[in-house]
Amino acid sequence: MNPSATRVLIAEDDPMVGEMIQGMLKGMNYNVIGRAFNGKQAANMAQAHQPDVVLMDIAMPKMNGIEATRYIQTCCPVPVVILTAYETPELLQQASEAGAGAYLIKPPNELELERAITIAVARFEDMMELRELNAQLQTRNAELQAALDKVKQLSGLLPICANCKKIRNDDGYWQDVAVYIRDHSEAEFSHGVCPDCMRKLYPDFMPDAG
Repeated sequence: MNPSATRVLIAEDDPMVGEMIQGMLKGMNYNVIGRAFNGKQAANMAQAHQPDVVLMDIAMPKMNGIEATRYIQTCCPVPVVILTAYETPELLQQASEAGAGAYLIKPPNELELERAITIAVARFEDMMELRELNAQLQTRNAELQAALDKVKQLSGLLPICANCKKIRNDDGYWQDVAVYIRDHSEAEFSHGVCPDCMRKLYPDFMPDAG
């Protein structure tokens, strides 16, 4: 990852902590595009500026960091690193479910900050790839279901006339077998005359079978 090409949004309601993190990021050559001081502002700025990563404090007014992260991942997905003053399994579970890719205990050092950003970006890329694969799978399943539905249309018992061989459709009308199959499948017919019918209809054109 090239820090100078990585655009970072900081969401931290404590001005001193935000200033410290911004100074660390600039010292590491990251491009800080802005600072938000509450969760709602962070969500709006993420949607407007599409940063490469968001450093998101948990405890913020108007909208907490978990809610803001969830909103961002819904409307404008970007990697999120959660900033927290304390760590609990419940908190980490909530952050992960909201879409955060990494977390930092405040105050972080430069090594921890860089590692968390790298992990969040990598996990975000994996998540987006899984979403794409899932979308492709759903599309494929829909196509297979549509094909299966067509096959099912020609399954089961078909009422067919013993004399003229017409088939009764679902509306109760009798259709020529070729028309019925054409309407209920992707098959197309190429008409010809079989040898037995040739002998019956055009005996003069058929060689003597005996």
